[in-house]
Amino acid sequence: MASYIGRRKFLATLLGGAVAAWPLAARAEQRERVRRIGVISGANDQFTQARFAAFFRELQRLGWTEGRNVHIDARWSAGNAAEIRRYAAELVALAPDVIFTAGSSSMGPLLEATRMVPIVFAIVPDPVGSGFVKSLSRPGGNATGFMMFEYSLCGKWPALLKEIAPQTTRAAVLAIPPSPQASASSPSSSPLRGRSAWT
Repeated sequence: MASYIGRRKFLATLLGGAVAAWPLAARAEQRERVRRIGVISGANDQFTQARFAAFFRELQRLGWTEGRNVHIDARWSAGNAAEIRRYAAELVALAPDVIFTAGSSSMGPLLEATRMVPIVFAIVPDPVGSGFVKSLSRPGGNATGFMMFEYSLCGKWPALLKEIAPQTTRAAVLAIPPSPQASASSPSSSPLRGRSAWT
C-alpha cells in the first residue's frame, strides 16, 4: 500500500510539473523576437501592389510569418509628396529594424527622416546621381539596394534605336526631374537630368 501511495504521489508530482511547464514552453515560443519592417511606396497602383505582394510571399517562404516573428507596417501613397513625407516620418517613429521602399519618390523623405534606420530600396533609377548613396560599390550611410539598370547602357540606346528604326533622324528624352537630395549633393552627376534631345 505504501508503494502504491508513493507511486501515486510521484505521478501526481510529475504530471503537475509537466502541466506547470506547458505555459513556460508556450511563453518561450512567444519570446522569439518580432522584427519590424516598414514598407513605403510613393505609388499605389496594381503593379506596385503586385510587386509588394511578391515581396511579402517571399518573406513568408523564408520563414518570416506576420505576427510570429515579423510585423510589417506598410504605407501607400498615390504620389502625393506631402503624404510621402508624413508616412516616412510615421514609419521612422515606429523604430523598425529596416525600411523597404520601391522607387525614388520615397527615398528623399526617408533619408530626411532618418540616418539611423537601415533603408533597402528597389527600382531606383539612379541612386548615386540622386544622392541616395555615395557609390554603388560602397553605398555608405544607412541606404542600400538595387537600381533599375546600369547607366552605361544609356549610351547604347541611340545605336539600338537606329538599328530598330534606321530612318530615325531625331530623338528626344524626357526624364524625371532630380530629387531635392540630388540637387543638393551632386547637381550634374546623373546622366538623365531634365530634358534632352540628340540628332
